Amino acid sequence: MKQYIQQLVELSKIDKQIDDFGPKIEEVKARLTKVEEEKQTLQEAIAKIDEEIQECELKKRKNELHLQELSEKLSELEKKSGQVKTEKELKAIQLEEDIAKEQINFANDEIARLENICETKQEEKEALQEQLAKIEERLDEVKQEVDSELQKLEKEREELFRKKSELVAKIPQQILAFYEKIRRWAGNTAVVPVKKQACMGCFMKINDKTYANVIKGEEITTCPHCGRILYIEEEDAQ
Repeated sequence: MKQYIQQLVELSKIDKQIDDFGPKIEEVKARLTKVEEEKQTLQEAIAKIDEEIQECELKKRKNELHLQELSEKLSELEKKSGQVKTEKELKAIQLEEDIAKEQINFANDEIARLENICETKQEEKEALQEQLAKIEERLDEVKQEVDSELQKLEKEREELFRKKSELVAKIPQQILAFYEKIRRWAGNTAVVPVKKQACMGCFMKINDKTYANVIKGEEITTCPHCGRILYIEEEDAQ
C-alpha cells in the first residue's frame, strides 16, 4: 500500500504541475496582448486625428468658398459704385464694401488658423505613425518569442501528460477513483503531508491513532477533519 500512497503523492504533484501551465500560458499570451493593445490604441488615435484633419479641411474649404463669394460680391459693388447717381446710394455701397472687406479679413484669418491646426494635427499623426511602425516591429518580435515559449510549454505539458498516463496505469482503478473523487473538491490539495501531527490541507491536528496509521502507511488514510489523503514525507518518516 505504501507504493500506492507514494504513487498518489507523485500523481498529485504531476496534476498540480499540469494545472500550473494554465497561468503560465496566460502570462505568456498577456505579453502579446499588451503590445496588441498598444497598437490598437495608436491606430484609434491616428483614426481620430484623421477625422479631426478632415473636419478642419472641411471648415477651411467652407471659408475658402465664402471668401470667393465675398470677393465676387466686392467686385460687383465696385462696378455698382461707378454707376450710382446719388451720394446716399454711394454711401450704402461703401458700407456694403466695408462689411464685405471685414468679412474677407475674418475669412482669411480663419483660413490661416485652420491651416495651422491642420498642420499641427498632421505632425501629431506623423509622430503617432512613427510610434505605430515601432510597435508593429516590436509586435512581430513578441509574436515570435511568444510562439517559441508556447511551443516549449506545450512540449513540457505533453511530457507531463505522458508521465501521468504511465503512472495512472500502475494505480488500481479503485484507488484512482477515490483520489479523483477527493480532487474534485480539494483540487491540487487532494494529497497533503502531515507535519507536526497536523494536516497540511486544513491545518487541523489529527489524533494519535490517525497519525500512527499515516506513519505505518499500510492503508490510505484520510484527514478526519477535511477528508484529504494524508502521507508522511520521507525526511519526517526518518
